[in-house]
Amino acid sequence: MWRVMIVEDQAIVRQGLKVILEQDSNIHVTHEAGNGQEAINILDKHMIDFIMMDVRMPIMNGIETTRVIKKNWPHIKILILTTFNDDEYALQALKEGASGFLLKTAESQKLIEAVYSCMQGGMTIHDEVAAKVMPRLLQQSKNPTPEIDLSTRELAITKLVGEGKTNKEIAEELYLSIGTVKNHVTQILQKTGLRDRTQLAIYAVKHDLTN
Repeated sequence: MWRVMIVEDQAIVRQGLKVILEQDSNIHVTHEAGNGQEAINILDKHMIDFIMMDVRMPIMNGIETTRVIKKNWPHIKILILTTFNDDEYALQALKEGASGFLLKTAESQKLIEAVYSCMQGGMTIHDEVAAKVMPRLLQQSKNPTPEIDLSTRELAITKLVGEGKTNKEIAEELYLSIGTVKNHVTQILQKTGLRDRTQLAIYAVKHDLTN
């Protein structure tokens, strides 16, 4: 069972999200926080697997909180949830290590699916946001690509990570074991100097590896 924390400054929204998420037996909302600083205080004392977090909050917003959490608890998956269809927020969240970005207009089942995707190593980006974010990432790819010696297999896996595929999906597509895929991803991160698979996915898009 995944231990989940909801970070949102509106109590009624937190309650609604908890009801939705706990419809799935694998998801247990163990903690709630009204802002980023409260969330960090909770993480100092409790084990959390997944965080669903708003962007605009008092004291510490979702972007700043994501930066701190991924630095100190890199294993925690973070899904940014907001009412604001703002591509700049999406870019910042992904660059800081968030595993996805959804608008609060998303359907209930989409929220649950997003938790599964993030926990399995995938990336979830709301369609409306993706339509704005991906062109921005591609524009940034005008910078020279560093020479990195990736094997054909590693390039194939990087491409699939960029497409938001989970380790299981990559394993099935390339006829590999999940363990082998995990090992390859670890090696790719070491070679590229990237922090996590979210950054790797952004890297794949920026350098046109997903085409």
